[in-house]
Amino acid sequence: MKTNLKKQLRLPDEARARQHLLALLNIPGLSGEEMLVADHLEKVLLAAGCQPAWLRRLPARPPLPAKFGMGNLVVQLPGTFAGPSRMFLAHMDTVPLCRGAQPVIKNDRVVARGHTALGGDNRAGVAALLTVAETILKNKLPHPPLTFLFTVGEEVGLYGAKSVKAADVGKPAMAFNFDSGRPDEIITGAIGAQRWRAELHGISSHAGMHPERGASALLIASRALAEVADRGWFGKVRQGKRSGTSNAGVIHGGDATNQVTHHVVVHGESRSHHPAFIKQISAAYRTAFERAAKQVRNCEGEHGRVEFHCDNDYQPFHIPERAPVVRFTRQIADRLGLETRCVAINGGLDANPLNAAGIPTVTLGVGAHHPHAYDEYVDLIQFATGCRLTLELATTK
Repeated sequence: MKTNLKKQLRLPDEARARQHLLALLNIPGLSGEEMLVADHLEKVLLAAGCQPAWLRRLPARPPLPAKFGMGNLVVQLPGTFAGPSRMFLAHMDTVPLCRGAQPVIKNDRVVARGHTALGGDNRAGVAALLTVAETILKNKLPHPPLTFLFTVGEEVGLYGAKSVKAADVGKPAMAFNFDSGRPDEIITGAIGAQRWRAELHGISSHAGMHPERGASALLIASRALAEVADRGWFGKVRQGKRSGTSNAGVIHGGDATNQVTHHVVVHGESRSHHPAFIKQISAAYRTAFERAAKQVRNCEGEHGRVEFHCDNDYQPFHIPERAPVVRFTRQIADRLGLETRCVAINGGLDANPLNAAGIPTVTLGVGAHHPHAYDEYVDLIQFATGCRLTLELATTK
């Protein structure tokens, strides 16, 4: 009987977990505007018995953009038994499509009322961590040194995770990022990416009276992108045994319809699980823009030019299945009856910069599905399972 009672105490209160989820889904918090979310987390944790000294709201230091109102929220619980520190993280920000979201429960799912996304990415992860931290504090459950990290700016460039210093988060031996759907999937690999920008300089002239004297930057952009697509470097990219993706996502420029466009800027990205192939994809864009700039000439033989800028966004990573963080996750999942599998994904995660910084980080699911879409939802059964898995990962000796 005592064993059952002890086990009962270790399980998160599902009704309370749902309360946290719905409350967080109702709080606005676009990237750079996460303060209200952090205020709510601090209020709940202090009420549960968290000491003020265990809470730190880091400043918005580089690489965070200057407009950000705060940096990461760090909660560190001193261990009640000795052991390497463990870190649990989720990002607080949501995408603009979630603006004005109103969550409702329908058939064991939380969905958005009206025409918005929900924000389950990643308020489901935040709610799971809040539930677990509150459960540990209120029930005084034994645990090793724990860090709960609530990051900012994930949706616009993984900025919060990129700003993490190991000393800020207790130098964890392993970390668990909650930012996915299925609790039985362990994300052990993710793609890397570069962001590039092509500034195209044409030659301006009056488009009605003397169009032949101009060299259109818009035409340069069009020809370059057509060449990239024709050569197989646009969208899903496969060259030999290497694969990746690319996109030209933003284009702007031009002043008037009666002027041959003299300046256009194209923004895009290149992704792959292979670092060298990421560079190859970006190089294909650079070559196409440079070639097109030389081909588009005016009546005097003058042509435009291109300035191509490329920055590493985040590095790909792959954690072997024999790594301690994977083996420990599987051990706890097995205890809960979860048959797990390791997967790699084609999106960037807070786990990317953390693994690059030497903090072994896997990503786990808490029932959030169809992110960044109007049909986004949180599966409440999977959410409850994710909460149980998180609590066991945090308290198992």
